[in-house]
Amino acid sequence: MTAVTVYVGLGANLGDVRSTLSAAYGDLQQLPGTHGHRCSPWFTSRPVDACGPDYLNAVACFETTLSPESVLAELQRIEARHGRERSYRNAPRTLDLDLLLHGQSSMNTPNLTVPHPRLHERAFVVLPLATLAPDLLVPGRGAIRLLLQSVSGQVIEQVR
Repeated sequence: MTAVTVYVGLGANLGDVRSTLSAAYGDLQQLPGTHGHRCSPWFTSRPVDACGPDYLNAVACFETTLSPESVLAELQRIEARHGRERSYRNAPRTLDLDLLLHGQSSMNTPNLTVPHPRLHERAFVVLPLATLAPDLLVPGRGAIRLLLQSVSGQVIEQVR
């Protein structure tokens, strides 16, 4: 398989979130068939459709020869290693890794939808994505620059 650029959302709002997210990014850097890893700045945001502490979020990108399904399996393995539990939808979490984009792939299966189906609705995804790839075109959604405008009313703050 030819290498494609993958974007992964990282988030957490339970435990030592900065340490967990840094470790998870390190785990991403160790995935087989990947190279050229980069990470956006960290951002804080309120939970969406849920309660609980604020989230710390970022987006990582890298080149990979892994299939979308293989990337998803690796992300779920990393989440489990960091204590991720799936008790209910939008529950607070120690780690959340979302496959946002896999090259220009578009797919919708029972286990995986790429691009992520709510990517364009969330400032905590769109803003970090735009910092990594300001000219990115999201399949089926358009330019990341335009998506930034649609989430401009959401409260999000970059963390130093």
